[in-house]
Amino acid sequence: MLVDFNTLPEESRVWIYQANRSFSEQELEEIQEKLNVFIQNWTAHGSDLHAGYTIKYKRFIVLGLDQGVAKATGCSVDSSVHFIQQLEKDYNVDLMDKMNVSYKQGEYVAYKTLTDFRKMAKNKAVSKNTIVFNNLVATVAEFKENWEVPASESWHARFVK
Repeated sequence: MLVDFNTLPEESRVWIYQANRSFSEQELEEIQEKLNVFIQNWTAHGSDLHAGYTIKYKRFIVLGLDQGVAKATGCSVDSSVHFIQQLEKDYNVDLMDKMNVSYKQGEYVAYKTLTDFRKMAKNKAVSKNTIVFNNLVATVAEFKENWEVPASESWHARFVK
């Protein structure tokens, strides 16, 4: 069952997929339509999953699931991964590589490989105050509080001094 992402309880599970580029307005409209259909039909052992999504900065797809209603199962998680992989193919975009880093440069969102981000930190091109996106957050509450944070407050801290 598709619900408004903003109405999901704080303890709801989230999965964040970052794109290696921004989506166009047309792509965003198409992706939203596909997400609406996918989530409306997303189930776990025949039970409807109460889930929603949000798209941030034209490049982050955030799926949220109220596990108080029904928990995700291996099969339901697999189906969401297959859905994301299909989006990758449809839009020639990388959404699954967790070894890349997105961070803010002013209002612009930059995307680098982890290796390049490390080099930038070493060369002081990014700092502990650089706003990064911590895609490892696991709940709606963590997403709201700890997704968009200074590098010093994220797993990225190991690279910046």
